[in-house]
Amino acid sequence: MIWDFDFMRRALLAAALVGLIAPLIGVFLVQRRLALLGDGMGHVALTGVGLAFLLGTAPIPTAMATAALGAFLIEFIRYRSRTAGDVALALLFYGGIAGGVLFASLAPGRASSSLNSYLFGSLSTVASGDLWALGALVVTVLLVLLFFGRELFAVSLDPDIAQVQGIKVRAMSTLMAILAAIVVVVGMRVVGLLLVSAIMIVPVAAAQQVTRSFRATAALAVVIGVIASVTGLVGSFYVEAPPGPAIVIIALACFAILAIVAVPIRRRRREHS
Repeated sequence: MIWDFDFMRRALLAAALVGLIAPLIGVFLVQRRLALLGDGMGHVALTGVGLAFLLGTAPIPTAMATAALGAFLIEFIRYRSRTAGDVALALLFYGGIAGGVLFASLAPGRASSSLNSYLFGSLSTVASGDLWALGALVVTVLLVLLFFGRELFAVSLDPDIAQVQGIKVRAMSTLMAILAAIVVVVGMRVVGLLLVSAIMIVPVAAAQQVTRSFRATAALAVVIGVIASVTGLVGSFYVEAPPGPAIVIIALACFAILAIVAVPIRRRRREHS
């Protein structure tokens, strides 16, 4: 049985945490039309992982620090110029992957082969210490959302109106980017850095097919995220495949199903409006 393996119990718990927290941040990114920000953070975190291999430090703290620095940089440039912000995001895409691969190749031992587990996820890489770190990061994100959720929603809905209401838009935008960076690092063990942004965005896009409010979208996205993460992880165990692609495929299947279900629902809504 799958529960007989310690590494699978740890991986399942980590997957559930990722499925819970990722859509909660993704719903703000989708609302703000920053769906690709998670990809940028993933690529920057990859440089952090490669740097950790090179320096012999712990990958999670190093990736977290690198991704947070990237988040500050993106928001600083976006604040100066919208066009420059798009260019900065593209540069982080390319530079993040290049830096991660370069640093890993320069590191001693078999760091380059180990990098694959961070790119696409791995069932056996989640250690007990990682679970404590993941749990702490998840609690941190939930507390931030508890205290600043309204401000983040206002900024996501309309930054100009939020500015008029006295909300510090630049600070909230930077906070949103940092939260995305945290989620990327939370999910890199299970989903992989190249695919972790998908579990932030796809469940939200799926939930939007059948929901009409922000809270309903967030709640359904969390359910889809947890189902996709746990189901994809279990499936990858039995077919001996990396968990990241399996999790994303399950999430995309949920999107396709809800997109089909949404057709008669939308027709009914139009008839009653």
